[in-house]
Amino acid sequence: MTDRTTFVSLEGLRSRGWSDGMVRDLLGQPDVQGRSPRRGAGAPVRLYLLARVEAVERAREFGCARAGGTAGVRVAAERRRRAVLATLRAEPIRVPILPPAELERRAVRYRREVGGAGADDGAAGDLPRWQVGYLRSALRSYDALLDGLFAASGRAEAERLLRQRVDTAIAQAYPWLAGECRRRTEGGRGGR
Repeated sequence: MTDRTTFVSLEGLRSRGWSDGMVRDLLGQPDVQGRSPRRGAGAPVRLYLLARVEAVERAREFGCARAGGTAGVRVAAERRRRAVLATLRAEPIRVPILPPAELERRAVRYRREVGGAGADDGAAGDLPRWQVGYLRSALRSYDALLDGLFAASGRAEAERLLRQRVDTAIAQAYPWLAGECRRRTEGGRGGR
């Protein structure tokens, strides 16, 4: 069950001064979609994380959009996109260096945790995939660099760049995983 106190509905956003266009441009897709208990069984409700809403409201783009300057919103969003991409390119990615046996142990444990029942039924050739998956999860703190990019402001491009940089750093730290990293980067396997 969803705790509705941590989410804001579209109606709630409107009461906070959001227009439908602002929601579309600055928030994009809702975090949760469900059914409204007030509007009948079939009425859909879109919910947005309150923390995400508040972060957007603190951004310059929100002030520009609220003032009615859609051109200003686009300029500010493009400026933010360029700044985030520059930060992503400059930020050093520090991969944890583990002995091979420890990396293998952690990767298998991680695979069991996220894979559920039968997760250790894979072939021996799956180990590099599991190791890269574990290392990617260990580097999730870099996802914070994407904060401030909204739906229409180049977030997908920034996510691709970050995945590519993380894969490159893993391949440099663990040369025997370079093939798996390259396969993920080229194949667009974005799962972290």
